[in-house]
Amino acid sequence: MATDAPTKQKLWGGRFTGKTDPLMHAFNQSLSYDKRMHDADIRGSIAYTKSLCLVGLLTKEEEEKMIDGLQRVGKEWKDGVFEVKEDDEDIHTANERRLSELIGPLGGKLHTGRSRNDQVATDMRLWLLDQVGEIEHALKSVIGVIAARADQEKHILMPGYTHLQRAQPIRWSHLILFHAFSLHSDLQRLQQLVPRISVLPLGSGPLAGNPFLVDRDFLAKELGFQSVAENSMWGVADRDFIAEFLMWASLCSVHLSKLAEDLIIYSTSEFGFVTLSDAYSTGSSVMPQKKNPDSLELLRGKCGRIFGDVGPTSHTKNLVAFLPRTPVPKYSYQMSGFLMTLKGLPSTYNKDLQEDKEPMFDAVDTIGASLRIAEGVLSTLTVNKERMKNALTMDMLATELAEYLVRKGMPFRETHHVSGRAVALGESFQIPISELTLEQYKKLCPLFEEDVAAVFDFEAS
Repeated sequence: MATDAPTKQKLWGGRFTGKTDPLMHAFNQSLSYDKRMHDADIRGSIAYTKSLCLVGLLTKEEEEKMIDGLQRVGKEWKDGVFEVKEDDEDIHTANERRLSELIGPLGGKLHTGRSRNDQVATDMRLWLLDQVGEIEHALKSVIGVIAARADQEKHILMPGYTHLQRAQPIRWSHLILFHAFSLHSDLQRLQQLVPRISVLPLGSGPLAGNPFLVDRDFLAKELGFQSVAENSMWGVADRDFIAEFLMWASLCSVHLSKLAEDLIIYSTSEFGFVTLSDAYSTGSSVMPQKKNPDSLELLRGKCGRIFGDVGPTSHTKNLVAFLPRTPVPKYSYQMSGFLMTLKGLPSTYNKDLQEDKEPMFDAVDTIGASLRIAEGVLSTLTVNKERMKNALTMDMLATELAEYLVRKGMPFRETHHVSGRAVALGESFQIPISELTLEQYKKLCPLFEEDVAAVFDFEAS
Protein backbone atom coordinates (compact mmCIF):
# COMPACT_ATOMS: atom_id res chain seq x y z
CA MET A 1 0.00 0.00 0.00
CA ALA A 2 1.30 3.48 -0.85
CA THR A 3 2.26 5.88 1.95
CA ASP A 4 2.00 9.65 2.14
CA ALA A 5 5.77 10.19 1.88
CA PRO A 6 6.52 12.44 -1.10
CA THR A 7 8.24 11.07 -4.21
CA LYS A 8 11.40 13.13 -3.73
CA GLN A 9 13.70 10.88 -5.73
CA LYS A 10 11.62 10.83 -8.91
CA LEU A 11 12.68 13.12 -11.73
CA TRP A 12 9.04 14.10 -11.97
CA GLY A 13 8.33 14.05 -8.20
CA GLY A 14 7.74 17.78 -7.54
CA ARG A 15 4.13 17.67 -8.72
CA PHE A 16 3.20 14.73 -6.51
CA THR A 17 2.69 14.60 -2.72
CA GLY A 18 2.09 10.90 -2.20
CA LYS A 19 4.44 7.96 -2.58
CA THR A 20 4.10 5.70 -5.62
CA ASP A 21 2.39 2.37 -5.01
CA PRO A 22 5.09 -0.37 -5.07
CA LEU A 23 3.14 -2.24 -7.71
CA MET A 24 2.99 0.89 -9.85
CA HIS A 25 6.73 1.37 -9.44
CA ALA A 26 7.37 -2.21 -10.60
CA PHE A 27 4.92 -1.76 -13.45
CA ASN A 28 6.47 1.56 -14.46
CA GLN A 29 10.17 0.84 -14.05
CA SER A 30 12.40 -0.20 -16.95
CA LEU A 31 15.84 -0.24 -15.30
CA SER A 32 15.74 -4.03 -14.99
CA TYR A 33 16.23 -4.20 -18.75
CA ASP A 34 17.22 -0.75 -20.09
CA LYS A 35 20.37 -0.79 -17.93
CA ARG A 36 21.90 -2.43 -20.99
CA MET A 37 22.05 1.07 -22.45
CA HIS A 38 24.18 2.45 -19.62
CA ASP A 39 27.13 3.21 -21.90
CA ALA A 40 24.97 4.92 -24.54
CA ASP A 41 23.30 6.99 -21.80
CA ILE A 42 26.67 8.11 -20.41
CA ARG A 43 27.97 8.97 -23.87
CA GLY A 44 24.87 11.01 -24.64
CA SER A 45 25.12 12.85 -21.32
CA ILE A 46 28.78 13.68 -21.83
CA ALA A 47 28.02 15.15 -25.26
CA TYR A 48 25.08 17.09 -23.84
CA THR A 49 27.28 18.42 -21.05
CA LYS A 50 29.65 19.82 -23.65
CA SER A 51 26.76 21.42 -25.52
CA LEU A 52 25.56 23.12 -22.31
CA CYS A 53 29.03 24.57 -21.84
CA LEU A 54 29.08 25.84 -25.42
CA VAL A 55 25.92 27.92 -24.80
CA GLY A 56 27.19 29.24 -21.48
CA LEU A 57 24.98 27.23 -19.13
CA LEU A 58 28.01 25.51 -17.63
CA THR A 59 31.45 26.92 -16.93
CA LYS A 60 34.47 25.06 -18.22
CA GLU A 61 35.23 23.93 -14.69
CA GLU A 62 31.67 22.66 -14.25
CA GLU A 63 31.87 20.88 -17.58
CA GLU A 64 35.04 19.08 -16.59
CA LYS A 65 33.62 18.11 -13.20
CA MET A 66 30.39 16.86 -14.80
CA ILE A 67 32.23 14.79 -17.42
CA ASP A 68 34.55 13.32 -14.79
CA GLY A 69 31.52 12.34 -12.71
CA LEU A 70 29.77 10.76 -15.67
CA GLN A 71 32.88 8.78 -16.54
CA ARG A 72 33.04 7.53 -12.95
CA VAL A 73 29.41 6.43 -13.16
CA GLY A 74 30.17 4.65 -16.43
CA LYS A 75 33.12 2.87 -14.86
CA GLU A 76 30.92 1.62 -12.03
CA TRP A 77 28.62 0.01 -14.59
CA LYS A 78 31.57 -1.44 -16.49
CA ASP A 79 33.11 -2.85 -13.30
CA GLY A 80 29.78 -4.28 -12.17
CA VAL A 81 29.68 -2.27 -8.93
CA PHE A 82 26.91 0.23 -9.73
CA GLU A 83 24.39 0.12 -6.89
CA VAL A 84 20.77 0.35 -7.99
CA LYS A 85 18.48 2.20 -5.57
CA GLU A 86 14.80 1.56 -4.92
CA ASP A 87 13.59 4.73 -6.63
CA ASP A 88 15.65 4.25 -9.80
CA GLU A 89 13.02 4.01 -12.54
CA ASP A 90 15.26 3.69 -15.55
CA ILE A 91 18.84 4.02 -16.70
CA HIS A 92 18.50 7.81 -17.02
CA THR A 93 17.21 8.25 -13.46
CA ALA A 94 19.83 5.89 -12.06
CA ASN A 95 22.75 7.58 -13.79
CA GLU A 96 21.65 11.10 -12.87
CA ARG A 97 21.01 10.10 -9.27
CA ARG A 98 24.46 8.55 -8.97
CA LEU A 99 26.07 11.53 -10.69
CA SER A 100 24.59 13.90 -8.10
CA GLU A 101 25.83 11.64 -5.32
CA LEU A 102 29.34 11.93 -6.73
CA ILE A 103 29.52 15.63 -7.66
CA GLY A 104 26.75 17.20 -5.61
CA PRO A 105 24.11 19.73 -6.72
CA LEU A 106 25.95 20.38 -9.98
CA GLY A 107 24.54 17.07 -11.21
CA GLY A 108 21.11 18.70 -11.29
CA LYS A 109 22.24 20.89 -14.17
CA LEU A 110 22.67 17.94 -16.50
CA HIS A 111 18.97 17.77 -17.32
CA THR A 112 18.78 21.46 -18.29
CA GLY A 113 16.69 21.68 -21.46
CA ARG A 114 16.74 17.92 -21.87
CA SER A 115 13.80 15.54 -21.46
CA ARG A 116 13.85 11.83 -20.94
CA ASN A 117 11.84 11.78 -24.16
CA ASP A 118 14.75 12.88 -26.33
CA GLN A 119 17.25 11.20 -24.02
CA VAL A 120 15.83 7.70 -24.35
CA ALA A 121 15.36 8.07 -28.10
CA THR A 122 19.02 9.06 -28.37
CA ASP A 123 20.19 6.20 -26.16
CA MET A 124 18.27 3.62 -28.17
CA ARG A 125 19.62 4.81 -31.48
CA LEU A 126 23.19 4.91 -30.15
CA TRP A 127 22.86 1.44 -28.64
CA LEU A 128 21.30 -0.07 -31.76
CA LEU A 129 23.95 1.47 -34.02
CA ASP A 130 26.63 -0.27 -31.96
CA GLN A 131 24.79 -3.58 -32.18
CA VAL A 132 24.14 -3.28 -35.91
CA GLY A 133 27.89 -2.96 -36.43
CA GLU A 134 28.46 -6.24 -34.60
CA ILE A 135 25.61 -7.97 -36.43
CA GLU A 136 26.97 -6.77 -39.78
CA HIS A 137 30.35 -8.29 -38.91
CA ALA A 138 28.72 -11.60 -37.93
CA LEU A 139 26.65 -11.66 -41.13
CA LYS A 140 29.74 -11.03 -43.26
CA SER A 141 31.49 -13.90 -41.48
CA VAL A 142 28.69 -16.34 -42.35
CA ILE A 143 28.74 -15.25 -45.98
CA GLY A 144 32.52 -15.56 -46.00
CA VAL A 145 32.43 -19.13 -44.70
CA ILE A 146 29.90 -20.11 -47.37
CA ALA A 147 31.93 -18.46 -50.13
CA ALA A 148 35.12 -20.19 -48.99
CA ARG A 149 33.44 -23.61 -48.88
CA ALA A 150 31.84 -23.05 -52.28
CA ASP A 151 35.22 -22.30 -53.79
CA GLN A 152 36.91 -25.29 -52.18
CA GLU A 153 34.07 -27.76 -52.86
CA LYS A 154 32.82 -26.67 -56.26
CA HIS A 155 33.72 -30.07 -57.74
CA ILE A 156 31.12 -31.89 -55.58
CA LEU A 157 27.97 -32.93 -57.44
CA MET A 158 24.64 -33.74 -55.83
CA PRO A 159 20.96 -34.03 -56.70
CA GLY A 160 19.02 -30.81 -56.85
CA TYR A 161 15.45 -30.93 -55.58
CA THR A 162 12.13 -29.27 -56.29
CA HIS A 163 9.10 -30.27 -54.20
CA LEU A 164 11.66 -32.39 -52.28
CA GLN A 165 11.81 -34.65 -55.34
CA ARG A 166 15.00 -35.24 -57.31
CA ALA A 167 15.08 -32.79 -60.18
CA GLN A 168 18.45 -32.04 -61.82
CA PRO A 169 22.12 -32.50 -60.97
CA ILE A 170 23.68 -29.46 -59.27
CA ARG A 171 26.89 -28.60 -57.53
CA TRP A 172 27.03 -28.47 -53.74
CA SER A 173 28.58 -25.02 -54.12
CA HIS A 174 25.54 -23.86 -56.07
CA LEU A 175 23.23 -24.89 -53.24
CA ILE A 176 25.12 -23.15 -50.45
CA LEU A 177 25.65 -20.03 -52.56
CA PHE A 178 21.88 -19.90 -52.97
CA HIS A 179 21.74 -19.21 -49.25
CA ALA A 180 24.70 -16.82 -49.42
CA PHE A 181 22.90 -14.64 -51.94
CA SER A 182 19.89 -14.36 -49.62
CA LEU A 183 22.18 -13.39 -46.76
CA HIS A 184 23.98 -10.91 -48.99
CA SER A 185 20.67 -9.21 -49.64
CA ASP A 186 20.18 -9.10 -45.88
CA LEU A 187 23.56 -7.43 -45.56
CA GLN A 188 22.59 -4.77 -48.09
CA ARG A 189 19.29 -4.13 -46.33
CA LEU A 190 21.04 -3.82 -42.96
CA GLN A 191 23.50 -1.30 -44.37
CA GLN A 192 20.64 0.66 -45.92
CA LEU A 193 18.93 0.79 -42.53
CA VAL A 194 21.85 2.50 -40.79
CA PRO A 195 21.14 6.07 -42.04
CA ARG A 196 17.59 5.79 -40.72
CA ILE A 197 18.85 4.72 -37.29
CA SER A 198 21.63 7.30 -37.29
CA VAL A 199 19.38 10.34 -36.74
CA LEU A 200 19.95 12.51 -33.65
CA PRO A 201 16.86 13.19 -31.46
CA LEU A 202 18.83 14.94 -28.68
CA GLY A 203 17.87 18.60 -28.45
CA SER A 204 14.21 17.89 -29.23
CA GLY A 205 13.24 18.33 -25.56
CA PRO A 206 9.93 16.83 -24.42
CA LEU A 207 8.41 17.54 -27.85
CA ALA A 208 8.78 21.25 -28.74
CA GLY A 209 12.53 21.65 -28.96
CA ASN A 210 15.33 22.86 -26.70
CA PRO A 211 14.80 26.35 -25.19
CA PHE A 212 18.53 26.97 -24.81
CA LEU A 213 19.39 26.42 -28.47
CA VAL A 214 22.09 23.82 -27.94
CA ASP A 215 24.14 23.12 -31.05
CA ARG A 216 22.56 19.95 -32.42
CA ASP A 217 25.01 19.68 -35.30
CA PHE A 218 27.76 19.64 -32.68
CA LEU A 219 25.90 16.90 -30.77
CA ALA A 220 25.43 14.85 -33.92
CA LYS A 221 29.14 15.04 -34.73
CA GLU A 222 30.14 14.33 -31.14
CA LEU A 223 27.99 11.20 -30.99
CA GLY A 224 28.62 10.01 -34.55
CA PHE A 225 25.11 10.51 -35.95
CA GLN A 226 24.73 11.02 -39.69
CA SER A 227 21.88 13.54 -39.43
CA VAL A 228 19.66 15.50 -37.04
CA ALA A 229 15.93 15.00 -36.46
CA GLU A 230 14.47 18.15 -38.03
CA ASN A 231 11.05 17.80 -36.40
CA SER A 232 11.26 17.64 -32.60
CA MET A 233 7.90 15.90 -32.20
CA TRP A 234 9.01 13.19 -34.62
CA GLY A 235 12.40 13.06 -32.93
CA VAL A 236 11.02 11.98 -29.55
CA ALA A 237 8.27 9.70 -30.87
CA ASP A 238 9.74 7.89 -33.87
CA ARG A 239 10.31 4.19 -33.35
CA ASP A 240 10.16 3.18 -36.99
CA PHE A 241 13.85 2.39 -36.83
CA ILE A 242 13.10 -0.31 -34.25
CA ALA A 243 10.19 -1.70 -36.24
CA GLU A 244 12.36 -1.74 -39.34
CA PHE A 245 15.17 -3.51 -37.51
CA LEU A 246 12.69 -6.11 -36.25
CA MET A 247 11.45 -6.58 -39.82
CA TRP A 248 15.04 -6.95 -40.99
CA ALA A 249 15.85 -9.45 -38.24
CA SER A 250 12.70 -11.41 -39.08
CA LEU A 251 13.65 -11.74 -42.75
CA CYS A 252 17.27 -12.58 -41.98
CA SER A 253 16.12 -15.26 -39.55
CA VAL A 254 13.83 -16.66 -42.27
CA HIS A 255 16.89 -17.09 -44.48
CA LEU A 256 18.82 -18.76 -41.66
CA SER A 257 15.82 -21.02 -41.06
CA LYS A 258 15.74 -22.08 -44.72
CA LEU A 259 19.46 -22.84 -44.60
CA ALA A 260 18.95 -24.83 -41.41
CA GLU A 261 16.06 -26.78 -42.94
CA ASP A 262 18.15 -27.86 -45.93
CA LEU A 263 20.99 -29.01 -43.69
CA ILE A 264 18.61 -30.80 -41.31
CA ILE A 265 17.14 -32.80 -44.21
CA TYR A 266 20.51 -33.54 -45.80
CA SER A 267 21.98 -34.67 -42.44
CA THR A 268 19.34 -37.37 -41.92
CA SER A 269 20.27 -41.02 -42.33
CA GLU A 270 17.95 -41.16 -45.32
CA PHE A 271 20.08 -38.59 -47.16
CA GLY A 272 23.44 -38.62 -45.38
CA PHE A 273 24.81 -35.83 -47.55
CA VAL A 274 26.30 -33.85 -44.65
CA THR A 275 27.40 -34.60 -41.10
CA LEU A 276 27.29 -32.01 -38.35
CA SER A 277 30.21 -31.58 -36.01
CA ASP A 278 29.70 -32.98 -32.52
CA ALA A 279 30.16 -29.42 -31.27
CA TYR A 280 26.81 -28.46 -32.80
CA SER A 281 24.87 -31.67 -32.17
CA THR A 282 23.25 -33.32 -29.17
CA GLY A 283 22.14 -36.82 -28.28
CA SER A 284 19.03 -38.49 -26.96
CA SER A 285 18.42 -39.24 -23.28
CA VAL A 286 16.92 -42.59 -24.29
CA MET A 287 18.29 -43.60 -27.71
CA PRO A 288 22.11 -43.88 -27.65
CA GLN A 289 22.46 -43.94 -31.43
CA LYS A 290 20.87 -40.52 -31.96
CA LYS A 291 22.84 -37.48 -33.13
CA ASN A 292 20.38 -34.62 -33.29
CA PRO A 293 20.93 -31.39 -35.26
CA ASP A 294 19.72 -29.23 -32.37
CA SER A 295 21.78 -26.24 -33.45
CA LEU A 296 19.95 -26.16 -36.78
CA GLU A 297 16.56 -26.86 -35.24
CA LEU A 298 17.06 -23.93 -32.87
CA LEU A 299 18.05 -21.69 -35.79
CA ARG A 300 14.78 -22.69 -37.41
CA GLY A 301 12.82 -22.14 -34.21
CA LYS A 302 14.33 -18.72 -33.42
CA CYS A 303 12.74 -17.37 -36.58
CA GLY A 304 9.30 -17.61 -35.01
CA ARG A 305 10.62 -15.98 -31.84
CA ILE A 306 11.83 -12.88 -33.66
CA PHE A 307 8.75 -12.50 -35.83
CA GLY A 308 6.15 -13.21 -33.22
CA ASP A 309 6.39 -14.61 -29.75
CA VAL A 310 9.22 -14.79 -27.23
CA GLY A 311 9.56 -16.18 -23.76
CA PRO A 312 8.78 -14.33 -20.53
CA THR A 313 10.65 -11.03 -20.27
CA SER A 314 12.63 -9.71 -17.34
CA HIS A 315 9.96 -7.07 -16.79
CA THR A 316 7.06 -9.53 -16.52
CA LYS A 317 9.11 -11.74 -14.20
CA ASN A 318 9.75 -8.72 -11.98
CA LEU A 319 6.01 -8.17 -11.46
CA VAL A 320 5.54 -11.58 -9.87
CA ALA A 321 6.95 -10.25 -6.60
CA PHE A 322 3.93 -7.97 -6.38
CA LEU A 323 1.34 -10.27 -7.95
CA PRO A 324 2.22 -13.73 -6.58
CA ARG A 325 -1.06 -15.22 -7.77
CA THR A 326 -0.62 -13.97 -11.31
CA PRO A 327 1.31 -16.33 -13.60
CA VAL A 328 4.10 -14.89 -15.70
CA PRO A 329 2.79 -14.47 -19.25
CA LYS A 330 4.12 -17.34 -21.32
CA TYR A 331 4.72 -15.10 -24.31
CA SER A 332 5.70 -11.54 -24.99
CA TYR A 333 6.11 -10.19 -28.50
CA GLN A 334 8.55 -8.87 -30.99
CA MET A 335 7.83 -7.49 -34.43
CA SER A 336 4.15 -8.30 -34.79
CA GLY A 337 3.25 -7.19 -31.27
CA PHE A 338 5.39 -4.06 -31.40
CA LEU A 339 3.63 -2.87 -34.54
CA MET A 340 0.31 -3.25 -32.70
CA THR A 341 1.69 -0.99 -29.96
CA LEU A 342 2.66 1.68 -32.48
CA LYS A 343 -0.47 1.69 -34.58
CA GLY A 344 -2.81 3.56 -32.24
CA LEU A 345 -0.51 6.05 -30.52
CA PRO A 346 -1.27 9.78 -30.62
CA SER A 347 1.51 12.15 -31.63
CA THR A 348 4.82 12.48 -29.76
CA TYR A 349 5.85 10.51 -26.69
CA ASN A 350 3.53 8.12 -24.85
CA LYS A 351 4.47 5.64 -22.13
CA ASP A 352 3.48 2.80 -24.46
CA LEU A 353 6.85 3.40 -26.11
CA GLN A 354 8.54 1.89 -23.08
CA GLU A 355 7.53 -1.39 -24.68
CA ASP A 356 10.03 -0.78 -27.49
CA LYS A 357 13.14 -1.93 -25.68
CA GLU A 358 12.68 -5.58 -24.80
CA PRO A 359 11.67 -6.59 -28.35
CA MET A 360 14.71 -4.73 -29.67
CA PHE A 361 17.06 -6.24 -27.08
CA ASP A 362 15.79 -9.76 -27.63
CA ALA A 363 15.89 -9.48 -31.42
CA VAL A 364 19.47 -8.22 -31.30
CA ASP A 365 20.51 -11.04 -28.98
CA THR A 366 18.68 -13.71 -30.96
CA ILE A 367 19.83 -12.75 -34.45
CA GLY A 368 23.38 -12.16 -33.23
CA ALA A 369 23.58 -15.58 -31.59
CA SER A 370 21.91 -17.22 -34.59
CA LEU A 371 24.51 -15.83 -36.98
CA ARG A 372 27.38 -17.01 -34.80
CA ILE A 373 25.87 -20.50 -34.51
CA ALA A 374 25.32 -20.61 -38.28
CA GLU A 375 28.96 -19.70 -38.87
CA GLY A 376 30.10 -22.44 -36.49
CA VAL A 377 27.89 -25.09 -38.08
CA LEU A 378 28.95 -24.20 -41.63
CA SER A 379 32.66 -24.00 -40.85
CA THR A 380 32.73 -27.45 -39.19
CA LEU A 381 30.28 -29.32 -41.42
CA THR A 382 31.50 -32.49 -43.18
CA VAL A 383 30.28 -33.05 -46.75
CA ASN A 384 29.84 -36.69 -47.74
CA LYS A 385 30.59 -36.29 -51.43
CA GLU A 386 30.39 -39.98 -52.31
CA ARG A 387 26.93 -40.20 -50.76
CA MET A 388 25.89 -37.20 -52.83
CA LYS A 389 27.35 -38.67 -56.01
CA ASN A 390 25.67 -42.04 -55.47
CA ALA A 391 22.31 -40.31 -55.07
CA LEU A 392 22.47 -39.05 -58.65
CA THR A 393 20.24 -41.00 -61.04
CA MET A 394 20.06 -40.94 -64.84
CA ASP A 395 16.40 -39.93 -64.89
CA MET A 396 17.58 -36.58 -63.54
CA LEU A 397 19.02 -35.99 -67.02
CA ALA A 398 15.61 -36.23 -68.71
CA THR A 399 15.53 -32.46 -69.16
CA GLU A 400 18.95 -32.58 -70.84
CA LEU A 401 17.59 -35.31 -73.11
CA ALA A 402 14.73 -33.03 -74.14
CA GLU A 403 17.18 -30.17 -74.72
CA TYR A 404 19.26 -32.49 -76.95
CA LEU A 405 16.29 -32.73 -79.31
CA VAL A 406 15.71 -28.97 -79.11
CA ARG A 407 19.21 -28.54 -80.52
CA LYS A 408 18.12 -30.86 -83.37
CA GLY A 409 15.32 -28.42 -84.23
CA MET A 410 12.31 -29.93 -82.47
CA PRO A 411 10.01 -27.61 -80.42
CA PHE A 412 10.51 -28.02 -76.66
CA ARG A 413 6.91 -29.04 -75.97
CA GLU A 414 7.41 -32.01 -78.29
CA THR A 415 10.84 -32.88 -76.93
CA HIS A 416 9.43 -32.82 -73.40
CA HIS A 417 6.90 -35.46 -74.45
CA VAL A 418 9.55 -37.62 -76.14
CA SER A 419 11.85 -37.45 -73.13
CA GLY A 420 8.98 -38.47 -70.86
CA ARG A 421 8.31 -41.48 -73.07
CA ALA A 422 11.99 -42.44 -72.80
CA VAL A 423 11.76 -42.33 -68.99
CA ALA A 424 8.62 -44.51 -69.10
CA LEU A 425 10.34 -46.96 -71.46
CA GLY A 426 13.33 -47.28 -69.15
CA GLU A 427 11.03 -47.87 -66.18
CA SER A 428 9.19 -50.58 -68.10
CA PHE A 429 12.49 -52.42 -68.63
CA GLN A 430 13.72 -51.46 -65.15
CA ILE A 431 16.84 -49.84 -66.58
CA PRO A 432 18.11 -46.25 -66.52
CA ILE A 433 17.51 -44.16 -69.64
CA SER A 434 21.25 -44.19 -70.36
CA GLU A 435 21.01 -47.93 -71.07
CA LEU A 436 18.29 -47.69 -73.70
CA THR A 437 19.68 -48.60 -77.13
CA LEU A 438 19.99 -46.19 -80.00
CA GLU A 439 17.39 -48.29 -81.83
CA GLN A 440 14.94 -47.80 -78.99
CA TYR A 441 15.61 -44.06 -79.02
CA LYS A 442 15.08 -43.84 -82.78
CA LYS A 443 11.70 -45.50 -82.38
CA LEU A 444 10.80 -42.68 -80.01
CA CYS A 445 12.16 -40.01 -82.37
CA PRO A 446 14.23 -40.32 -85.58
CA LEU A 447 16.30 -37.26 -84.58
CA PHE A 448 18.25 -39.30 -82.05
CA GLU A 449 21.82 -40.10 -83.16
CA GLU A 450 24.83 -41.80 -81.61
CA ASP A 451 25.83 -38.54 -79.94
CA VAL A 452 22.85 -38.92 -77.58
CA ALA A 453 25.22 -40.89 -75.32
CA ALA A 454 27.00 -37.60 -74.46
CA VAL A 455 23.81 -36.42 -72.71
CA PHE A 456 24.32 -38.89 -69.86
CA ASP A 457 27.17 -37.09 -68.13
CA PHE A 458 26.38 -35.53 -64.75
CA GLU A 459 29.45 -33.33 -64.84
CA ALA A 460 28.62 -31.94 -68.26
CA SER A 461 25.02 -31.27 -67.28
